[in-house]
Amino acid sequence: MNDSTMPGGVPGDAGEGTRAVRAGLPEPVKHEPTLPGPVFAAHYHLPGEPTGPYTYGRDENPTWTLLERAVGELEAPGQDDVETLVFASGMAAVSALLFSQVRSGDTVVLPSDGYQALPLVRAQLEAFGVEVRTAPTGGDAQLDALDGARLLWIESPSNPGLDVCDIRRLVEAAHARGALVAVDNTLATPLGQRPLELGADFSVASGTKQLTGHGDILLGYVSGRAGEPMTAVRRWRKIVGAVPGPMEAWLAHRSIATLGLRVERQAANALAVAEALRGRPEVTGLRYPGLSDDPAHKVAAQQMRRFGCVVSFTLPTRARAERFLEALRLVDDATSFGGVRSTAERRGRWGGDAVPEGFIRLSVGAEDPEDLVADVLRALEESAS
Repeated sequence: MNDSTMPGGVPGDAGEGTRAVRAGLPEPVKHEPTLPGPVFAAHYHLPGEPTGPYTYGRDENPTWTLLERAVGELEAPGQDDVETLVFASGMAAVSALLFSQVRSGDTVVLPSDGYQALPLVRAQLEAFGVEVRTAPTGGDAQLDALDGARLLWIESPSNPGLDVCDIRRLVEAAHARGALVAVDNTLATPLGQRPLELGADFSVASGTKQLTGHGDILLGYVSGRAGEPMTAVRRWRKIVGAVPGPMEAWLAHRSIATLGLRVERQAANALAVAEALRGRPEVTGLRYPGLSDDPAHKVAAQQMRRFGCVVSFTLPTRARAERFLEALRLVDDATSFGGVRSTAERRGRWGGDAVPEGFIRLSVGAEDPEDLVADVLRALEESAS
C-alpha cells in the first residue's frame, strides 16, 4: 500500500470496488452522515466580494462537488490534475464538450456508427460552420480522417453495434496531428475502461446508464486534465445552464457505491447470455466484446478490464424481433441500457441507427444468469411461430 489516500482514509491503490464504495466521500465528522444530503440552493450567503467556491446555484453546488470528486476518482484514480464536471444529461455533456472546443472553420471527426443523437450534433456543428467527417469505429477507420482535425470523437465500444477501436493508437495519431481526443465511455464505465489513462484528453459519458444503474436519473459528465480545455467546458455549462439538480446528483453518488457489484454481475450475465445465443440458427450478427471469437475481442482485451452489459444480435425479420420482445418475461421492452433490470429493444424502431429491422440491443441486468438465459431461449422458441 502507498501512503496516498482518498478522502475518508481509503488507500490510493485501493481496489476498484473499495474505491467505488468510498469515492467522493468527505472526511468523516462526528454526528454527520457519511454522504451528506442534497443541498437545495439557488443562492448562498455572500456578503462582500463574491469569493469562495459557492456563489450561485448555476455555477456550483456542494452536492455536485462530491459527485464530481467521486467520478474523477474512478476515471483517473490518484491523479490530482483531473477535473470532472457533471451535467443534466449525457447529451448535455456531449454538447458542452464539442461546442466548447471547436469554432467555425474547424474540423471534427465523429464515428459514423455512434450514438443515435450524433447525426443531430453533426447537423448543428455544420450549421455553425464546422466541417464534420465520419468513419466507422471498427478497424480504426477514423485514422484516415484525422488530417487537419481539431477534435477526434471516439465511441468504443460503439452503441449499438459494439465495435471497438484501438484507443491508444488513435490518440497517438490524433495528437501527432495536433487534435484533441474525446472518448465516449458510457458503455464501458470507468470500471471497464479509463480513456484518460489511454491518452485521451477527455472522457465523456452519460451517467444515465450503468454508472447510476437504476434507470431513474438523467446525468452526464466530462472528465479531463485541468487547463483551458476544461475551463472552456465549465464556461459552456455556465452559459447554457445544463446543470443537474441536487437530488439527481445525490442519488447518482449513492448509486455509484454499488457500481463494482453491478458491473461484475452484469458483465458475467452478458457473457452467459451471449454464449447461449452463439450457435442459435435464428441469430445472426451476434456481438459482445467479451466473447473470445468476437471481432472486437482482441483489441478490447488490451484496453478494457470488463466488457460491459450490452449484447446485440439480429433476428430474421422485424416481426420475429417483435414477437421475441413480446415473449420475454424478465426483460422489459425499453430503450437505454445499463440498469439492474434487463431491458431490450428493436433498435430500428427509432430510425436513426444503420441496423437491420430485426436488430436487438439487449441490456443485461443483475438477475440470476440461469433465469435470464432461460427466459431469452424460451422467448426465441416461442417467437418462431
